[in-house]
Amino acid sequence: MKLSFLLLSAAFIFQSFPLLGEGAWSRFRGPNGSGVSQSGRLPTKFGPEEGVLWKTDLPPGHSSPVFSGDSIFLTGFGDDQVMTLALDRRTGIVRWKSETPKIHRGNLHEVNSPASPSPVTDGSNVYVFFQDVGLLSYDSEGRERWRIPLGPYNTPFGIAASPVLAGSQIVQVCDGESGSFIVAVDKDTGRLSWRDERPGVRRGFSTPVLYQPEDDSGVQVLVPGTNRLIAYEAQSGQKVWWVDGLTWQMKPTPVMDEDSIYVLGWAGGTNLSRKDANFQQVLVLLDGDSDGRISKEEADKGTDPKILKGWKDVEDLDGSGYFEERDWDLHQRKRTSVNSIQKIRLGGKGNMTVQSAGWRYQKSLPNVPSPLLYQDVIYMVKDGAIVTSLDPSNGEVLKQGRSKEAMSRYFASPVGGDGKVYLVSEAGEVSVLKAAPEWEVLQVNRMGEPCYSTPALVDGKIYLRTESALYCFDQD
Repeated sequence: MKLSFLLLSAAFIFQSFPLLGEGAWSRFRGPNGSGVSQSGRLPTKFGPEEGVLWKTDLPPGHSSPVFSGDSIFLTGFGDDQVMTLALDRRTGIVRWKSETPKIHRGNLHEVNSPASPSPVTDGSNVYVFFQDVGLLSYDSEGRERWRIPLGPYNTPFGIAASPVLAGSQIVQVCDGESGSFIVAVDKDTGRLSWRDERPGVRRGFSTPVLYQPEDDSGVQVLVPGTNRLIAYEAQSGQKVWWVDGLTWQMKPTPVMDEDSIYVLGWAGGTNLSRKDANFQQVLVLLDGDSDGRISKEEADKGTDPKILKGWKDVEDLDGSGYFEERDWDLHQRKRTSVNSIQKIRLGGKGNMTVQSAGWRYQKSLPNVPSPLLYQDVIYMVKDGAIVTSLDPSNGEVLKQGRSKEAMSRYFASPVGGDGKVYLVSEAGEVSVLKAAPEWEVLQVNRMGEPCYSTPALVDGKIYLRTESALYCFDQD
C-alpha cells in the first residue's frame, strides 16, 4: 500500500471526524477496514504477565475494540440481553455499560456470538448492531439516541458484518439464506435513508469498505456478497458498478490501495455441479409426482451425483421442505463458483467484470481472516498458521510458511504496524512477524485463553480482547 494512499485516507478521516484524532481506529480493523496502523514502538513480546499496562474484565463477545477521543467501545452479551460498553482509553476503567433485552434469538455458528459485529464511532457517539435487536446509537455518556429493530434473519450461522460510517450514513449489511438486504440510516436521527434488497445473496459476513472516486462524486460503499462485489452510492443506495466472479460465501473484509481492491473468499463445495443442467432438467430426472419441486424422498431416490448427492446436498433456503428453482439456482452458482483472492480495479459504471479483472490466486486461502495489505505486501493466514505473502502487483507468492508455535484455527484478522504483522489464533497464540516480502516470525506470545477478536494498534499500544478481558499492552 502506497504511503500517499495511507496519508489521504488518514486525512479524510481526520477532516470528517476531528474528535477521532490522527491514527483513528474508529471501526472494525481501523482506517477503512485496512488493519494498518501508523503507530510506532509497538511491543513484540507481551502476555498476561508481561507488558500489561492495564486489563479489564469483560462479558463474553467477539467484537473488536474501536476508539473515540477518550473512550474504547465494545459489545458483549448475557443470557437475555446484549450490551454496549465504553472504557476509559487511558485506564481501561468501564465508564458506562448499556444493556438492552434480546428481541430475537437468532441461530449462530459454534464460534459466532450474539456480539460479534464491532461498533463504529464518529468520535463522540457510538453505533452498534446486534442480530437479536437491530441498530442502536448511544451518546458519549451512554444515553440511547435511537434504535431501529431489525430481524429476525434466515441464517444458520448468524450475522457478523459490522456497521460502517459513510458520511452522514450508518450502513449495515444483513445477508442470510433468504431475505438479504443492506440498509442505511441517518447517523443523527436514525431515520431510514435507503434500503436495497439483495436477492440471490446469502451467507455474506463481510464488513464493507469505502471508496471515494477521483471525480469527487459521492462516497461508495463496497460490499462483497454471493458471487458479486457491488458498489453502492452511500447517500442514495444506487448501485454504481459491480463485478461478478466471487465465490458463494464471503467472510473476509476486502482491502484497498489507491486504485484496486483485493477481495478474498473461500467456501466449501465449489466446482462440483454439472454446469449445463437447468432446473427443468432436474425436474425431469427427479420430480416423480410432477409438482414442480423436489421432495426429500425424490432427492434421495436415483440421484445423479453430478447433479445432486441426495437431500444432504440440498439447501432449502426458505424452509419449505422442498428443493425449488431458487434453491437450485443458488446451489448451482455455489458449486461452480471459484475460491480466490483477486485484484479488482476500482470504479466504473455498470457491470465492470471484464474491464476491472486483475490477477487471481487460489491456493492456501483463509476461511475467515481478512487479508492485510501492508508496506506493499499482501499477507494471509490460514488455519494451521499457514502464512502466505503475495506481491499485490501480480499475485505472485513471495513466501509461504508456518508460524510453527501457533498452529491452531484463525478467526481474527491480521493487523500491521511499526514494521510488524500480528496474527492471533483461536487458542490465544499471538505471532509477531517481521513485515517483509520474505517475512519471519519474531515472537509467539501466549494469552492462555481463546481469542476471536481482531486487535487494535493505537497510540503505540496493542489492545487485545480475549475470551474474558481486554488487555492493553505497552512497550517493555
